Amino acid sequence: MPTSRSLLTTLLAALLVFGAAGPSSAQPASGARITPNFKDADITQVIEAVAAATGRNIIVDPRVRAQVTMLSSTPMTPDAFYEAFLALLQVHGFVAAPSGDVLKIIPDANSRTMPGNDLPDRLSATSDEIVTQVVSVTNVSAAQLVAILRPLMPQNAHLAAYPSSNMLILADRANNVNRMLRIIRRIDQSSDADIEVVAMQNASAVEVVRTMTALNPAQASAEGGMSPLRVVADDRSNSILLAGDKTQRLRARTLIAYLDTPLASGGDTRVRYLRYADAEKIAAKLKEQVQGVTAGAPAAGTTTSASADRSTIIWAEPETNALVITAPAKTMNSLMAVIDKLDIRRAQVIVEAIIVEVSADKSAELGVNWLIDGSNADNAVGGFIEPVGGVSIVDLARAATDPTTLTSVPRGTTVGVGRLGSGGVDFAAVLRALRGDSTTNIIATPSIVTMDNQEAEIKVAQEVPFVTGQYTSTGGNTGNNLNPFQTIQRQEVGTILKITPQINEGDSVMLKIEQESSSIAATSSGAVDLVTNKRTISTHVLIEDGGTVVLGGLIQDSQTGGEQRVPFLGRIPVVGEAFKSRSAKKTKTNLMVFIQPRILRDGLDAAFETNQKYNYMRDQQRKLGPQREVLPLLPGTPRAILPELPPADSAVPAAATPTPAAPAP
Repeated sequence: MPTSRSLLTTLLAALLVFGAAGPSSAQPASGARITPNFKDADITQVIEAVAAATGRNIIVDPRVRAQVTMLSSTPMTPDAFYEAFLALLQVHGFVAAPSGDVLKIIPDANSRTMPGNDLPDRLSATSDEIVTQVVSVTNVSAAQLVAILRPLMPQNAHLAAYPSSNMLILADRANNVNRMLRIIRRIDQSSDADIEVVAMQNASAVEVVRTMTALNPAQASAEGGMSPLRVVADDRSNSILLAGDKTQRLRARTLIAYLDTPLASGGDTRVRYLRYADAEKIAAKLKEQVQGVTAGAPAAGTTTSASADRSTIIWAEPETNALVITAPAKTMNSLMAVIDKLDIRRAQVIVEAIIVEVSADKSAELGVNWLIDGSNADNAVGGFIEPVGGVSIVDLARAATDPTTLTSVPRGTTVGVGRLGSGGVDFAAVLRALRGDSTTNIIATPSIVTMDNQEAEIKVAQEVPFVTGQYTSTGGNTGNNLNPFQTIQRQEVGTILKITPQINEGDSVMLKIEQESSSIAATSSGAVDLVTNKRTISTHVLIEDGGTVVLGGLIQDSQTGGEQRVPFLGRIPVVGEAFKSRSAKKTKTNLMVFIQPRILRDGLDAAFETNQKYNYMRDQQRKLGPQREVLPLLPGTPRAILPELPPADSAVPAAATPTPAAPAP
């Protein structure tokens, strides 16, 4: 096999022969064929051969150094040989940059700074020459294409976008630029993006958009060069606007059609019949709930929350105890969940209070009163005067001579002697003794039934009048008394029970209790007006279901005594009894108040307690006396008595019209 130097000599000789056969031009004949065969040859030898074959003036950069191999089994034209040479330069990292009639061989890193084949009309799909091309992009963003095309180009190639005119600038080898142009033509297609308006029939447009955005948050930002699907809600027309690719819009419409289905309850307005709760109270609380949720919504959801608040209407119909609610689906479900928790049968509590009071009041008075009046004869005047039982000896002496002066009959035992109105010395002596005993035994058992956390009050009392003032006006100069007048205030005397139960977890009950028991006192001595006994308890207690606890009470034992006497004389044995008056009083009071709550969790418990009290009252009516009398005072008039309770499962009488039950929610 000949060496590279001998092959080059032979090639040059052949080129000279071709040149002699033609005209005076230095270019080789168009029909010449070259069969290059270089193996591990210096690249400068190949450059010399190309210069000889193509007639080009070539300048080689000093950095161009390489051992190359170019083998061919078939002859090729000079142009084909030049294209093969360009491919050889690309393989070894060099480039041929034309500059006028000169061809510069330089490293590939400097190719972007050298002029090339600028803006050619046609790009070869096989050529490795450096070309610069400007591409106008019509339908997509040129800046977005840079990120897509950059990985497909060599590191030393140039790719830039000019956003103002939406153009791309490419500088690379012709075959790669040709490939980039084909890719750009495929991408730069007119989009089928359009805007569709989808009217909502059942659902809220705002809620549907919120659901779709939460399902695919990436739709809110553009990715790559594709236009994202944009979904916007029009609250006024309750419509959804879709903007994006046809495929995306079709997928979105499918989801919207599924979400825009009618509710089983019949749309955004519902009528909810309440079984146990008060519709007017619940309506006010639900309005506060909706306003509170809207006020506490985060800034990102302020628009949606405000729209939900405006579209939520709640009002109560008291005649049917129903709620009418108009709200979006999410708000409707939330409100219905709240109503389900509130509209429940509340447990009831029956509370029985036992008030037991046993008291004894004993009093005694003993005294001697005497009086001597000698003003008309011997001038002897004196006496020992001390009222006993509120009666004075002076009043008794005056009544003896003039009975009209006696306003009230003295109580107790009174023994008197004396001489009155006979001239000389008048005298009178009275021995007066008074003993009073009073006892009180009160057992009161008020009971009351109320719902959990509901205040209840029972009052079994009398309104007793008490004189608070009186006067008599005197008119004219006659001195006659005119217009007597009294002011009276009525006070309740009896048993008053006010209670608020709260059922805790388990079987315990916390009670807020205000208990009052008052009565008119039975006293052994006189008083200006009536005297009332008043017992009051205000407390909070915790009791187990069915248990009994003492709320409080009083055990009191008091004893008082008094003695009125003449000094020195009253201490003389036996004789001193005529000069003194004694009184003693002893009071003993025992008062206790007990409480017993029982929880009525359902209708059976309430019916049991009712039947028990009902039958007790019937038994008490029977014990009042026989139903028949031998000589009836009111013949033909039966004694009033409670009828028997009907069985729990008895049918409703035909004459009664039952109240229709509220429909299930």
